[in-house]
Formats: sequence, structure tokens, C-alpha cells
Amino acid sequence: MYLCQNFTIVGALKKLAGETAIYGMSSIIGRFLNWWLVPYYSRIFLPEEYGVVTNLYSYVAFLLVILTFGMETGFFRYANKTTDHDKIYATSAFSLFGSSLLFVLVTFIFAGNFATFLDYANSEQYIKWLAVIVALDAGTAIPFANLRHEGKAIRFATLKMVNIFFNIFFNLFFLSFCPYILKSNPESFLRFIYHPEFGVGYVFIANLIASVITLVMLIPEIRKIKLIFDWKLFREMFWYSFPILLVGIFGMVNQNIDKILIPELVPADQKPMEQLGIYGANYKLAVLMNMFIQAFRYSFEPFFFNHQKSSDSRVIYAQVMKYFVIFGLLIFLGVTLFIDFFKIIIGKEYHSGLQVVPAVLMANLFMGIYFNLSLWYKLSDKTWMGAWIAGIGALLTVITNVMFIPTMGYMGSAYAVLLCFVIMTVISYVVGQKYYKVDYELKRILFYIGISIGFFYLSSWVHFSRSFFQYLLNISLFVGFIGIVFFAEKKDLRSLLKL
Repeated sequence: MYLCQNFTIVGALKKLAGETAIYGMSSIIGRFLNWWLVPYYSRIFLPEEYGVVTNLYSYVAFLLVILTFGMETGFFRYANKTTDHDKIYATSAFSLFGSSLLFVLVTFIFAGNFATFLDYANSEQYIKWLAVIVALDAGTAIPFANLRHEGKAIRFATLKMVNIFFNIFFNLFFLSFCPYILKSNPESFLRFIYHPEFGVGYVFIANLIASVITLVMLIPEIRKIKLIFDWKLFREMFWYSFPILLVGIFGMVNQNIDKILIPELVPADQKPMEQLGIYGANYKLAVLMNMFIQAFRYSFEPFFFNHQKSSDSRVIYAQVMKYFVIFGLLIFLGVTLFIDFFKIIIGKEYHSGLQVVPAVLMANLFMGIYFNLSLWYKLSDKTWMGAWIAGIGALLTVITNVMFIPTMGYMGSAYAVLLCFVIMTVISYVVGQKYYKVDYELKRILFYIGISIGFFYLSSWVHFSRSFFQYLLNISLFVGFIGIVFFAEKKDLRSLLKL
């Protein structure tokens, strides 16, 4: 079925594309700027120092999932099921306010114990700063979700951009500006706010200040929350969302357990924190794929709930999946075929880790495909099945990391996360077709994936003595992939462009 045969389908796709573009542009611009902190850090901190940042932020990811406990998805689900928006908004928002406040209180009371447990006994302040950062991000999740629900993509994107801008600004202020001024003028007032021994601690301080500023700017949205809390509604939303919490936790295991296990499983003589720093910096080179997936997620979740009652919904979902994969593969090829350019970006001490980038990129693409497929258990209210699949993936991730890391180092982690998301995607597709059948263009999607991987390996195997010819080959492969896609999808693409 071609898109030109169905105006509604094309219109829905263009609406999704438009919203994704708004979220995406802010995400791309903001994250691209934020991404430059990676080469910046790589020139300021030693790999083992940057390893501290990578390690602690991996815990932050887990905590954010726990404190939001799937309530964002629950909010979207119930906001489209009932007409009492104020009650849904207030109940879900106050539930996250409460969990965030409780978390901060507990962390501050037991900060010393947590720091000792994490082997940061001399850096208790890191734990407290991160606790406040996590609480602020979790507590504002529902106001941000409401902006997405109301279609206020520009407002949402602006606030996210502001957060990233101030995070970058204060990183530069503390790590470069203050040391520069104090070097020439030791008596400057900056000596009262800058202390060199804080080191990587300023990464967390910058993030904390940015989160506070974002909270202040979000006050107009927070003031819209009525003083309502419906316990019955909360219980319904909680039990719908709880499996999503498990999915989120298992997802964080898949994405971050490697950064926790590397320091534990890499032999001491192989400098585990140094390896973690190298791995963490190169892992972030997959930022383009992450930006695309994040932008898509911002727009897709409210999108598929809004279109679930449409007669063409399943056709729309199938088309969305196809184009998602196509754009994801363009990013994969764009980065992997021209990966040498990234050597300019990160310090020489980190170049050895560039080999993980292709596996990480493909792993993230399959993570996005898995998220795309997750609509079946969210729309059919079978969220517990989604939790089971995510649990299988998490268990597989832990097992493969434990098996691979001692012998392969951080490269083993990259292969582990790729294997995990491929298997989760396959399981979700097979099971999902039984409960919410969508006729995805599977053969064509697999064809595109196969072609892109083939082009990548062709580029890796063919080496020219002169870089000019190597770049010419890579450009030809990239353009060739675009040509193949255009030829196969020309009828659909023409209808999209004409509408």
C-alpha cells in the first residue's frame, strides 16, 4: 500500500515528522553543544578522572527511572482515556514530587554510607549534589510530559535547550574561566567560589545549577497544577505504570550496567578506571543516534496514543517504523564511514576506543526499534509482558558483560549491549504480533539493515594508501545507500513531499 493512496496516513506521518523535527532540532543543537563537553573533558581530565563522571552518571540514569516509576507513560495513557485532565495532571505530578523529596531526604541522611559503598568515601558531596540533580529532573518530568501532551513542542524544546546551555556555560566557567583568571590574579573574588581540589566535582555543580534554573523557568507550568490528589486514580495509574518502571530499570541495566561492571571486572593491572573513561568518552560519540532516538521518543509516545483509535493506525505505525529505521541507518553510515573525523574531536588518549562506536551505534538503533515496537504492550495494557521482555534483556546483558569484559575489556561491553537489544527486539516483535498485529515491512527493513552493515564492512576491508580515495569510496557508499532507499521508496516519498 502506497502512501499516496491514503491522505490520512501521509498527514499523520508528516505531523509526526514535524514534531520530531522540532524536538530533534533542539535536541540536535543542544546535545551537539553538550557533546562538545566530551572532547573538552578529554583534554582537562585524565581517563581515570573522567571515569568517575561516567561511573556516577550511570547510577543517575537508574535513579531517574526509579523515581519517575513509569508515570510519564501512565500520564499519556490516562490523559487520552478520560476527560478530567486536571486531576490526572495533578495526581501524577504530586506523586513524583513526593518521591523526589523523599529521595533527597534519605540520601542526605545516609550520604556517607552511600559514598563509602560506592568507593567515594572522600567525595560525599558528589552524592548529595547528584541526589538534588536527580530529584529536580524527576520532579519536573510530569510538567514536561504535559507540554508534550498539549503539543507545545517549541516550549518544551526551549526549556531543554536552556538547561543544556547553562550546563555548558557553568562547565566552562568553573573548569576554564576561573582557573585562567586566578592564574593571573590570585586575589580575584573568584577564589571564594573556585577550589581546584574539587576537580570533576564541578561537572556535577554545573549540572545542578542548570537544573535549578530550568526548574525556575518551568514555574508557569507547575502553577497550573491543581491541589488535587486522587488516591484511587493514583493506584490505577501506578499499577499501569509499574511494569513500565521495571522496563525502565531493565533498560538502564542494558544501557549502563557496563559502566558499573567495567571497574569491577577489568583486571587491576589493565587500569579499569582508565578503560572506563575511554569507553565512556567514545560511547558518547553515538550522540547523533541518541539525539535522533530521543527526539523520536518525545513525539512518538503521545503520537501513538492519540492515533490508537484511527482506522489506519496500524498502517501508520508500520510506516513510522520503516522510516525510523531508514533515518537511523543513515546516521549509522554517516558516523562509521567517516569515523576518522572524530579523532579530531577527542584527545589522543581516547582514540583506542573508537572501535566501539559502530557496535554502540547499531545497539542504540535496535534500542530505538525496540521502543518503536513497545507500542503493542502499552496500547493493549499488557505492560507486564513488556517488563518480562526487558527483564530477559537485562539478565542477558549482565551475563554477557560478566563473560566478555574480563577477556575483551570495554569492547566486550559494546558487543554485549548490541546482542541484548537485538534479542529484545526479536522477542518483542514475535510476541507483539500475537497481541497487537502490525504488518511491518520486515523484509524491506532487514534489507536496508543488511545493506548498511555490508557497506560498513566493505569500507573497513578496502584500504587505500591515499586518504582521498578512501573518502571517495566512503562518500560513494553513503550516497549509494541513499540512492537505494530513494529508488525503493520513491512512490511513498513523492506523496510525502507533495502533501
